[in-house]
Amino acid sequence: MPESNELIDSLVSALLSIDRLAVKTVLSRAGNGLNHMQLIEELVVPAMERIGDEWSAGNVSLSQVYMSGRICEEFAGPSGYPESASRKEQPKIACAVLEDHHSLGKKIVCAFLRAAGFVITDYGQGLSVDDLVRRTIKDEIAVLMISALMLPSALKVKKVRQRLDEEDYKIKVVVGGAPFLFDGELWKDVGADAMGKNASEAIEIMEALAGEAV
Repeated sequence: MPESNELIDSLVSALLSIDRLAVKTVLSRAGNGLNHMQLIEELVVPAMERIGDEWSAGNVSLSQVYMSGRICEEFAGPSGYPESASRKEQPKIACAVLEDHHSLGKKIVCAFLRAAGFVITDYGQGLSVDDLVRRTIKDEIAVLMISALMLPSALKVKKVRQRLDEEDYKIKVVVGGAPFLFDGELWKDVGADAMGKNASEAIEIMEALAGEAV
């Protein structure tokens, strides 16, 4: 893609400014000669990863990260999935907030992943362990993402894993949220397979786990 760094810079600027017209213009400029998924992989994903890094460094607000993901999902996400050879055979993926009702982090991650071409089932927030396990098995989910803001909710992930193991249900569990950032080993203690520090890192994790879970 010609002038890729310049286009990524322009897309990042447009997204952080919440300027949909500018986003559309950048994507149109970059779209010549590329199919939809190439556009996502070569432009949208690098832009979102840069925004995620800027948030981690404290340079952009959470609302900017969230809106960037939503705008990318709006313009790039839904139609990208069918064209992607790497996504075509993807496993079933779901996301949820366990026990509590703080859903912003989950919404940001889901928006970023959808914009990157993944199809995500959103179970919402406030789910009990029993409800989450039941829905996961019923829907034949292969990768389950669980977000937690409060420590008691994060600790409940261990019960989810235990229940799934009792059912002999094979699944990849990915966690994220404040408790896992404060304690870098907590995700292992609750039996998760991976932990994402931010939305852009979630893309990298999902790329790796999706291939293993197919």
